[in-house]
Amino acid sequence: VVDDVALREHILSGHLSGAAIDVFPIEPKAQGDPFDSPLRGLDNVILTPHVGGSTQQAQEEIGHFVANKLLGFVTTGGTALSVNLPEVVPPHPSGAFRMGYLHANVPGVLAGINQLLADAGANVVGQSLSTRGERGYVLTDTDVAPSDAALASLRQSPHTVWLRSWA
Repeated sequence: VVDDVALREHILSGHLSGAAIDVFPIEPKAQGDPFDSPLRGLDNVILTPHVGGSTQQAQEEIGHFVANKLLGFVTTGGTALSVNLPEVVPPHPSGAFRMGYLHANVPGVLAGINQLLADAGANVVGQSLSTRGERGYVLTDTDVAPSDAALASLRQSPHTVWLRSWA
């Protein structure tokens, strides 16, 4: 997020009085690898190459954070703060059947899901869709579980990446 060359110029000009940076565009891959930055050698700059998250407390918090995100996905299908899936974070209505569907991001997929559910006699009571690039992810809550045949039909769609359901 920071242009380190521009930051150096602003510090040298006095426009900024100093800086403390923990993440860099190019970081050493292993201990002992060289660490180069245009900010090295400036007296009013603190450089800590990506060690801010290396304390025991930070590692524990990261562990809890990641575990809770995975648990949220497994139990509700939510993809909050995901880096490789579209983000969907809907409430889960009590008593609803939930279906998580990762699919190709092409026109008509959502309409097809909803038609399939309607034909199966399932009423949509909540739905959240998000897309990112070539993928879309939709969480759909229905008043009843769609038939196994309806879910099998959806799994066989050429747009399906995967389908998961929760009762």
